[in-house]
Amino acid sequence: MSAIKLLSTLAVMGAMRDLARRFEAETGAAIQADFSPTVALLERLRAGETADAAILTAQGVEELIAEGVLRPGSRMDVALSFVGLAVKAGAPRPPIRSVAELTDSLLAARCVAYSRIGASGLYFAALLQRLGIADAVNARALVVPSGFTAERLVSGEADLAVQQVSELMVVPGIEVIGPLPREVQTVATFSAGLLTDRPEAAALLRFLAGPKAAAALRASGLEPAGNPANG
Repeated sequence: MSAIKLLSTLAVMGAMRDLARRFEAETGAAIQADFSPTVALLERLRAGETADAAILTAQGVEELIAEGVLRPGSRMDVALSFVGLAVKAGAPRPPIRSVAELTDSLLAARCVAYSRIGASGLYFAALLQRLGIADAVNARALVVPSGFTAERLVSGEADLAVQQVSELMVVPGIEVIGPLPREVQTVATFSAGLLTDRPEAAALLRFLAGPKAAAALRASGLEPAGNPANG
C-alpha cells in the first residue's frame, strides 16, 4: 500500500506528528506529509501538484472545491487556531491581556517577527494598521518569508514572535505568552479535503476530524473544530 500523500498547512504540523503515528498503527496506512503555508499550498495545487488530501484554511478548501481541484463534498473541518505571541524561553513576558497592553508591548519590542504569507502574518499586518502602529512596529520588524517565526527568537534576531499558537509551539526553546486579546483575536478554521478517491485518504480525514484526534490537537495549541475554546 502506497503512503497517503498529504499537503498540509504548518498550523497542524505539531499535532500531525502524533496523529500520523496513531493513524498508521490503527490502519496500516502510512502518511507522507508535506507542510507549508496555506498560500504556498494553494499555488502548488492550482499549478497541478498531485496529492491524496490537503489541509488548508476553510476558505482555501472551499475555493479549491469550487475550482474543481478538491473533490466536491469532501471538506471536513479539523481544527480551530488562534494567533498568539511568544518570547525566547526565560525572557521577560510582556503583558498582552488587553489591547492597550498589546499595543504598548509591540511598541516596546526591539524586533517583532511575523510571517509574510501565512494566515497569521497577513492578519497581524492588517491589525497593526488598525491599531495605528504599523509604521513604528514595521520599522523594526522581521517579516519572515515562510516557516516558523519563533525560530527568530531562538536565534536572537527578534524578542517577540507572532504566529498561530500551534506553530509557535513547534519550536523548542520558546515560551508562548498567550493568544491575542479577545477583542482583536481571529479564529482560523483549518479544514481538509480530498483530491483522490482513495479510501485510505477518506479514512484519514474522518480520523483527523473525529474525537480520537482531539487530545493531540489540544496538546499542540489547537482546538478540535467541533468543540471551540471559550477563551
